[in-house]
Amino acid sequence: MKPKITVVTITYNAAAVLQRTLDSVLAQSYPYVEHLIVDGASKDTTLAMVDDYREESTETAASHEVVVFSEPDRGIYDAMNKGLQRATGDYLVFLNAGDSLPSTDTLELVMDKAGEGVGVLYGDTDVVDGEGNYLYHRRLQPPERLTWRSFRQGMLVCHQAFYVRTEVAKTQAYDLRYRFSADVDWCIRVMKETERRQLQLVNLHTVVANYMEEGTTTKNHKASLRERYLVMQKHYGVVSTFLMHCWFVVRAVVKKTTR
Repeated sequence: MKPKITVVTITYNAAAVLQRTLDSVLAQSYPYVEHLIVDGASKDTTLAMVDDYREESTETAASHEVVVFSEPDRGIYDAMNKGLQRATGDYLVFLNAGDSLPSTDTLELVMDKAGEGVGVLYGDTDVVDGEGNYLYHRRLQPPERLTWRSFRQGMLVCHQAFYVRTEVAKTQAYDLRYRFSADVDWCIRVMKETERRQLQLVNLHTVVANYMEEGTTTKNHKASLRERYLVMQKHYGVVSTFLMHCWFVVRAVVKKTTR
């Protein structure tokens, strides 16, 4: 039996961008999919759209299970924790409203690399606009060999391109003290737990997520950067984080002056 993948989608008044997310999951050739939609009590047509999607999924993708929960939450990371608690797949990935899977065989490509000794599968990301049109390939590139220490250089793997063994993911709740960067902290802690369990982190060497540029973190860029600095201090130490950010500044200045 092949492993089951849970795709967790967080929604709140997301009708304007949700359809392409739903369509990209529905179109997957991989049969063993649980699509868990955690809604924050939307007041627009999000839930009606999800109901139509669930009906269409039943008719066209027999092995895809669509599970919907809608109730007020304390923000996106609280909703993600609810998704963690309810996921039943062997692996899980967060694909939020506006994001999408780049091809119909994306989940098949990912799950073909999954196995007993694999804790995390990770890949590349393309950035798209609000209409789903390609903008650019994400600047930060996944390293060939990823460890929790790799994020000292920044979040080298996008959250949506980070597929985690569910039993590992469930041990690491999102820290609600962070409003914009709890995903960075979560990924680092997941990788630490993966290393502790002596599980592999596997580079997929392909684009596995289309990320919508105007997300919450992008809209709150300065606050997000401040939080990320605190996250890095927590995991890598005060001195190491300060020196690394000094290097970031020098690198940015040199790049600007050489253009």
